Amino acid sequence: MKKLLQKVVKPLVTPFKAKYEVVCTTYQVIPGLPVNKNESRHQFERGAVVEAREFYTKVVSSDMTRTMAPVEVQLRKIYLGGKTIEQAEFGPVAQLRQVLNGKKK
Repeated sequence: MKKLLQKVVKPLVTPFKAKYEVVCTTYQVIPGLPVNKNESRHQFERGAVVEAREFYTKVVSSDMTRTMAPVEVQLRKIYLGGKTIEQAEFGPVAQLRQVLNGKKK
């Protein structure tokens, strides 16, 4: 009876759950040229928090991510607005963000 109730309730509740995404931002620094910023997003279905968190830990613990500094990896929860749940930075990401924000003004 409990499993039957879960099968009925799950499709009704799923549309109201949040979506999740993992955003990997790489910064390319070449002396004499402006700083380039590339974002790659991996989106997950509604309510797939377990899969998103596993993917995030896999990306952060990857040797490729660590050697490709400066890199910023975020696990984001998107319901009405985006909210960063976890964030990892490799290299001088904060300084590069300041450089990019200063040039936009």
